[in-house]
This record gives sequence, C-alpha cells and structure tokens, in this order.
Amino acid sequence: MDQSALPRDTYATRLADRQRSLKNLENRRLRLGNVRLLVFAGAAAVAWFAWKGNLPLWWITAPLAAFFALVWTQARIERDAEFVRRGIRFYEQGLARIENRWQGGGESGERFLDVHHPYGADLDIFGRGSLFELLSTARTRGGEAKLADWLRAPAPLDELRRRHEAVEELRPLLDLREELAVLGDDYRSGVNPEHLIEWASAPAQPFPAWMRLLALVFSVIQAGMLGWLFATSFVGIGARIGVLAVGFAEGPFALFLRNRVLAVLYSIHEPSRDLDLLSRILATLERQSFQSPKLAALRAAIRIGGKSASARIARLRRWMELLDSRDNVFVRMFGPPLLWGTQIAMAVENWRSQHGPHVKEWLDAVSEIEALSCFANYAWEHPADPYPEFAEERIFHGEELGHPLLAESKCVRNSVALADPLRLMVVSGSNMSGKSTLLRAVGINAVLALAGAPVRAKRLVISHLSVGASIRTMDSLEEGHSRFMAEILRLKQILELPPPALFLLDELLHGTNSHDRAIGAEGLLNGLLERGAIGLATTHDLSLARVADELAPLAVNVHFEDRLEDGRLVFDYRMRPGVVTRSNALDLMRAVGLRV
Repeated sequence: MDQSALPRDTYATRLADRQRSLKNLENRRLRLGNVRLLVFAGAAAVAWFAWKGNLPLWWITAPLAAFFALVWTQARIERDAEFVRRGIRFYEQGLARIENRWQGGGESGERFLDVHHPYGADLDIFGRGSLFELLSTARTRGGEAKLADWLRAPAPLDELRRRHEAVEELRPLLDLREELAVLGDDYRSGVNPEHLIEWASAPAQPFPAWMRLLALVFSVIQAGMLGWLFATSFVGIGARIGVLAVGFAEGPFALFLRNRVLAVLYSIHEPSRDLDLLSRILATLERQSFQSPKLAALRAAIRIGGKSASARIARLRRWMELLDSRDNVFVRMFGPPLLWGTQIAMAVENWRSQHGPHVKEWLDAVSEIEALSCFANYAWEHPADPYPEFAEERIFHGEELGHPLLAESKCVRNSVALADPLRLMVVSGSNMSGKSTLLRAVGINAVLALAGAPVRAKRLVISHLSVGASIRTMDSLEEGHSRFMAEILRLKQILELPPPALFLLDELLHGTNSHDRAIGAEGLLNGLLERGAIGLATTHDLSLARVADELAPLAVNVHFEDRLEDGRLVFDYRMRPGVVTRSNALDLMRAVGLRV
C-alpha cells in the first residue's frame, strides 16, 4: 500500500470541504449584497418622503441601521472567506509536495543562501527546488529563520532527541498547522521582527509615580468639572474661574511632558500592529496542551507568571484602540483637557517596562514551534521516512538512502556504511551515472538528521558530525578566484571543520593536471582521515582509485556504471564494489552528434 495515500486523501478531502465552504460564503455575500441594495433604496425612499413631510425623519434610522449591519456582516463574511482561501492554499501546496509539483511554489529561502557555507549551496539547502522550500510551511519570518538555522548547523544529540519527541507530538495535529498557516499570512506580511524586538528590548523609561499621579488627578478633576458643566443649566463665575485655574495648572504640566509623550506614541505605532498579529498566533498556541518536554517548555515561555502572553498583549491593544480613537470628534474636543494622549503614553511605557523583555522570548517560542511544525508536516506527508538513530561513536550508516528532493518514482536508493575501520569511499564512474547524486543524498540526509527531521532512508544511524561538501564550486569574478582556487579554498574549509567531519568531495581537484591531482588528492584524503573525518570522494581519474587501495582497510573503491543498448546509454544508478572499468565520455559526445 502506498503510505502517502493517507495524507494525500486527507488533503484532498479537506481541500474539497474548504472549496465548498468558500462557495457557500461567496453565495451568502452575494445575497447580502442584493439585500443591502434594497435596504439602501428603502432608506432613500424614506428620506424622500421625510423631506416631503409625509413621514417623520426619525423613520430613516431603521433602514440606515439595517444597512450598516449588513455592511458589517458582509465584511465578516469576506474575512471568513479570506481565511478559507488561505486554507485552500495550504492544502493545495500540501498536495503539490506529495505529488512532487512543489518546486517554485513555496518559500525558497534564497535570502539564507551563503556561497561560503560549507555545504549550503552544494547540497541545495536553499533556493528554488531546495530542501528549505520542500520543508518550509512557516508563516512567520522568525519561523523561517529558525528552520534555516537548524539546516545550517548540527544540533547536540540530546537536543535532537527532544526535537524528535516534539515533532512526533505535532505530526498528527493537522488542524493546528492549518490554523497557524491561516493566521500567519497576516503575520508574514505585517510583522517586522527586528523592529519589534528593538522597540521591546530598548531600555524602558516609565514615567515617575508622581507624574502618573498628578496626570490622573488633573484628568479626574477636568472630567468631573466638564461633566458638571454639561449637567448644569447655569454656570456661575466661580465655576468658570475653577475651570480656568485647573487649565492654567495643567497646561505647563502637559507642555513639560509633550516631547516625551509624543516620542512614546510615535514609537508604538508600528510595533502595536505587529504585537496584535503576534497575539493571534500566541492565542492559538496557548489553547494547545503539549506533553513532550520541549513543546511544554516553549509553551511555558509564552505564559509568564500564570498569565498568557496574548492576554498581556490584549492590554496593550486596548490602549492602542483608545489612542486610535483620537480621530473621534468627542475625543478631539475633550481629549486635551483630559490628557488623553499623556495617559495612554504613560500606560504604554509602563507596559513596555513590565513586558518588553519578554517579547523576544515570545517571538523565539513561536519561531521554534513553527520550525518544529515544518518537520512535523514533512513527517506527516512522508510517513515512510523514519527518524534517524544517534550513536556516540563516529558513524554514518544509511540503508537504502534516497534523495528527498527527487520524486519517489525516480529515486534509486543505495546503502552507504562508514564506520571504523572503513572511513572513506572512493566512488568512480562514468558521466551521469549517479556519483554526484549519491553525494547529495548522503549529505542532505545528514543535514536532515542533524536538524531533527525524518530522513529519506530505510534506516540511518549517525553520530554528531560536521558536514562539508565540495560539489558545486564555481569561479568568482567578484572575489578574483578561479574555479580551482575556489575548490581548494573550500577543501581548506572542510579540513578545518570541527571533528569528526563528514566530507563529500565531487571530482576531487578536477581543475588541475593528472599528476598534481593524484598527489594532491592523496595528501588531502590522508589529512582528512588523520583528523578523524569520514566521507566519500568521487573521481573520473581512475589513477586516483589506487588511493583507496593504499589506504585499505580505511578506504574502499566503489563505482557506478552504464551500458550501451541500441546506441543509447542506459544507467541503473546502482552502486557496486570495485573500480569502474569503462568510460562513456566518447559515447556521450557521439550521442549529441559530435564527430570524435
């Protein structure tokens, strides 16, 4: 039975359900639009008859109230429809990943690509059709950054085991992942995490207690006097003098605080929206209970002192709603004497002094849960992919390794076992036979394993390894490096990786002559083995195969081969023991029409 059938069928069923919901919502919105036109016409008719004196003017309040209620209802339906559209995209993208149609349809992570990273470009970790694009279902920039960090560096084994427990708990929680995806579209487009953290982490300067008390006294006195003036039909000279006296005392105080108040109100404008969006994500996570230690700790990070982060943010949001009400005519008239902006600035700065230091913790917790959800989503969509097993001794033992970026139907699996005493495989073979793909399959599965995700293999046992690859080295005009210089700089970088390292070297020293290549390759491989590294090196130059013989039992020769059938080259992409016995370069040149 195809193990991907369950996630595929689940996605297809949910997609059809969301599509029906969207159609129903759009039909409701259309019907309400028609009703709204009728109500508007009714209001216009009532206004006409009232103007003619045939009806009391207050009769227009009923159709106007109905009209605004319909506008509000339509807006809610449109918002609900947008959420459903996001759910549809979530399941469409899931089906695309399962059916290998995902390339170019997700977040590529191009901004995380660093050509100087020891394996990022060589193993297709970032970019179009990359591992990041396959894995990333994150809807926050922080979640994407956390996922990228995990793919760029191995975690300690204890941390990886904790991630496995968390991923396994999140794996069946499809509703949670959908809800995060639906809410997160606003968050991705609206939140600037760096600006939010900068605002929250800046040293708070709460207003002194005497200022807050004096501002409160002025506001209460002015509110009481304004209320009394409105409630009294006759205002005596004493009352007028009292109002003026309070105003004269309050004016210098407000002027003294003006610059400080304006600075606080200006600084909160953008972060307040970001925090509002963040609170929706936090509220979703707060409703979820977790059992695994890692998820439980992350959830605890967003609940400090027994009160949830979303509730704390809700307090700030209420202050911001009051600040936005300054456009109200009443507030414009009576806000200044009531010190409306001053009171809000004091409350905001007090909130920042209490909760600002926790904002980064909340963002980090959301980011980490999102990164774990990316792995959980991958595990859900690929139920046949197991978690790796971890060992303390130096080892990479993969049974039936496959390349996760290839369609399962096109993926030919090979087994690779590197454990003492065997620490090096020299892979020979003809062009296009599968040597580079083998290196990438080993490397990308090592990256998945050391990030905390399932792997594309029947079984993988791995120790904590530093990964380095030289597969796609290119010359650089900007840095003035030739292709050979770029390669030897990468080889130096791999030599300097923290031991033990896993090295993946494709066409070792292919930018120089055979004599120098043989001497240089032997010295480099010896240097790597002396530093405790394990790995694979491919070559076209059969003279390099003797290196493995000389290093036995530390090294062994393996190869890929092809065969010519009816004038056509055929590859089976199977790794075999020993050295390859033929080359296909001339055959390939003839196959494309070159006369050789």
